Amino acid sequence: MRLLYPTLYLPSIACLQPEQLQRWGVRGLILDVDNTLTTHDNPVPHPEVRHWLEVMRKAGISMIILSNNHPPRVKPFAELLGLPFTADAAKPLPKGFRRAARELNLPKEQIAVVGDQIFTDVLGGNLFGAKTVLLQPIQPESTWFFRLKRRLEKGILQKYKANNK
Repeated sequence: MRLLYPTLYLPSIACLQPEQLQRWGVRGLILDVDNTLTTHDNPVPHPEVRHWLEVMRKAGISMIILSNNHPPRVKPFAELLGLPFTADAAKPLPKGFRRAARELNLPKEQIAVVGDQIFTDVLGGNLFGAKTVLLQPIQPESTWFFRLKRRLEKGILQKYKANNK
């Protein structure tokens, strides 16, 4: 069960501050896209994201996007934010996380994975050996698959919160 628990659970990406990352010794972030930096399939970043990115850059935090989406979805979004990216990541498998870490030129001990899904972002980041930050999704998804995953995540989050009071 520990592999499904994030290091930290936050309401939004704007709540993740450089001071927390510095306490952990984190110098780089692997970022998810959908429901982390923007709503699902939206080509425009969530309003708080640009300011947050600037705060991270000023703090010297390196960042890369890691997404299971295909390059036509990820590339224009990453370019808009001025971030490198890895698409078709096959999260939660560690391969994409290793590629992102190589791109950041940082060891996994200095990386945190930030995303909105337990079974891809948190599980994958924990399997890789990085810190993990789970965010509440920006907006609920409507497909049956996501509704099922969110229902399963709810039980895990309840146990996580009970253990981290």
